[in-house]
Amino acid sequence: MIRLTAEQLVRAYSMGIFPMARHRQDARLFWIDPEERGILPIEDFHLPQSMRKLLRRPDWTIRCDSAFEQVMRLCAEPTEKRPDTWINDEILRLFVELNGFGLAHSVEVWRGDDLVGGLYGLALGSAFFGESMFSRETNTSKLALAYLVAGLKKGGFTLLDTQFVTDHLAQFGTIEIPRRDYLQKLADALDRQATFYGALPGDEVLALLSSQSITQIS
Repeated sequence: MIRLTAEQLVRAYSMGIFPMARHRQDARLFWIDPEERGILPIEDFHLPQSMRKLLRRPDWTIRCDSAFEQVMRLCAEPTEKRPDTWINDEILRLFVELNGFGLAHSVEVWRGDDLVGGLYGLALGSAFFGESMFSRETNTSKLALAYLVAGLKKGGFTLLDTQFVTDHLAQFGTIEIPRRDYLQKLADALDRQATFYGALPGDEVLALLSSQSITQIS
């Protein structure tokens, strides 16, 4: 089997397609090009009231790219609600390589020396492709997402691609748009430059998100 290269993977994302495995142990990759694409409009991110309280608490430390591979492995772990995942060893290898190139990033939530939540994705131009997230404590993936969106807003990103819409993501304002509209947004985002910020102070995150919609969702 011919191995996919990191350069080929970047080219695929630039064309609007992304790989998934059928399950964790499947060595094969399949290209996905959904007719309806999930995106989270950065300027319309809904910050739940409960998250404002979490952002003010000193319980956690937020880091960026300090344990990228560990974040991916925790995202790939089965859980009670998700008995299997699409992140196989090939995807792990490719994204760890992209992290080494400075293109793939993780946002991590730490309690002391324990990694308790986080997410990872790929940054190209002013587009960020969110891949997966995990929580080992309640709300820690939500916390990572809030830090991510604030960092993307500060850095000038224009597109946050979530691939699909889940109930978890919908509460923050994620919507579906047709493939044609997505490709137009992607082309525009790839023509722009942005800077990735993933570990801003909590007060700055609140300030960056304060002008956006606040909901009562917990």
